[in-house]
Amino acid sequence: MSLPSVVPAPASIEAGPGEPFRLSGETAVTGDAAAAAALSSVLQARTGLTLARRDGAAIALRVDPSAGAAESYRIAADAASVVVTGADAAGLFYGVQTLTQLVARDGEEWIIPAVTIADAPRFAYRGVMLDVARHFHPLATVKGYIDRAASLKFNALHLHLTDDQGWRLQLESRPELTEHAAATSVGGDPGGFYTKDEYREIVSYAASRHMIVVPEIDMPGHTHAVGLAYPELAEDPSVNDEMREIIRLHGGGEPAPGEPYTGIAVGFSSLKIGDEATYDFVADVFGELAAMTPGPYLHLGGDESLSTSDEDFASFIARASAIIADLGKTPVAWHEAGAAAGIADTTIGQYWGFVTPTGGMDDRARAFVANGSQLILSPADAIYLDMQYPSGPQLGLAWANGPTSVERAYSWEPSEVIAGIEDADILGVEAPLWTETIRTEADIDLMAFPRVAAAAEAGWSPATGESELRTWESFRARVGALGPLWTSLGIGFHPSDEIPWADR
Repeated sequence: MSLPSVVPAPASIEAGPGEPFRLSGETAVTGDAAAAAALSSVLQARTGLTLARRDGAAIALRVDPSAGAAESYRIAADAASVVVTGADAAGLFYGVQTLTQLVARDGEEWIIPAVTIADAPRFAYRGVMLDVARHFHPLATVKGYIDRAASLKFNALHLHLTDDQGWRLQLESRPELTEHAAATSVGGDPGGFYTKDEYREIVSYAASRHMIVVPEIDMPGHTHAVGLAYPELAEDPSVNDEMREIIRLHGGGEPAPGEPYTGIAVGFSSLKIGDEATYDFVADVFGELAAMTPGPYLHLGGDESLSTSDEDFASFIARASAIIADLGKTPVAWHEAGAAAGIADTTIGQYWGFVTPTGGMDDRARAFVANGSQLILSPADAIYLDMQYPSGPQLGLAWANGPTSVERAYSWEPSEVIAGIEDADILGVEAPLWTETIRTEADIDLMAFPRVAAAAEAGWSPATGESELRTWESFRARVGALGPLWTSLGIGFHPSDEIPWADR
């Protein structure tokens, strides 16, 4: 008997011997109200059926702390009933997401196959990143991406809120940031920003889907927009021959002091490292951000500071990470910051290098673990969702050994990327989506799906080799079965020819 298709692959799944549970207009749902609402919404979109809150042939949704570890759940389905038990509210929510994937057609009817599932995440942190700085994306789009990510059991939304092209968050302590540095995006497209109330709405909406928000204010590079608002804090752009070649290839013109930058070159900007006013700015920004962010993490960036000397970079990272730690938050920084000797010892490193590290990327990442902390893995040549596909669409970049196939996005193992780094050293996995070429919600869907599902499996499912489901052949079949569900939910995924897509 074949197993039903679930993504990410559960820790344990066994097909039952009996008849399936049949859904109808008389099917009732009992138990947790929030989980019932989530289930009813998806099932209505998928099947057209409306579940009732009444007695009858029932789907029971409940929380039982004895059911397992945090975020874990169990499903038991047979012809008479379906029971989803979460160890906590998050576990029940994830069990509901799995249940929606189990729903299948049987002729003109809808069924849930007889099955027993026991599931729990491999890693505590499972994130997606959305860059709203290169192209601004409005509140509704961010909420939609939260829904999509949560359906695959991601529990963190990393928002890249600032870059050379724009500053995207209103702050009372520094009002000129949004007054003077938020109006444009890459290519001269319109910019925008989130008010404080809108940011709080994002945080609240994410929490309702059991996700935290990890806000990133990128420093000391990627800060040209800061100079538009506070020119006294930013160095003039530093442009060398290598950067001129990048600009020639991609367009956008050279950056100039006091003028908005709409190209995609990186590494030319820096805050003034030796000026005490810079650290007053850092304290203001992260202090206000900490007050609005209930999650434990604040991301300080720290990548591609090509026009900052190594000594100045180390000095800045040490002071900025200490400011965040003193606020009671855990700093997060891209892996380059691991070279800073004085970095706060609680800082989480985020590795964006390749699956096979080059140029000392792995050494800088290992420094976080040597300091007593952990890593988030985001290997660019596997799960940077903005990398081009091998065959269309005409979106994305290719610098990370691209184009990136769905198979490559799937076929890597977190514990094998950096020598000496084991599961205990890994906080989790995150799939970034940079938006140099990504302008709309439809663009996001097209580039993220189906590859974001591969990242979800790397973060949630058992390690490669520990489950018969953790193979490319299994994954491509299972993700292909989700096509009709994604379509019913309005997800405009890329119909990659690597995947055998189901048609109903």
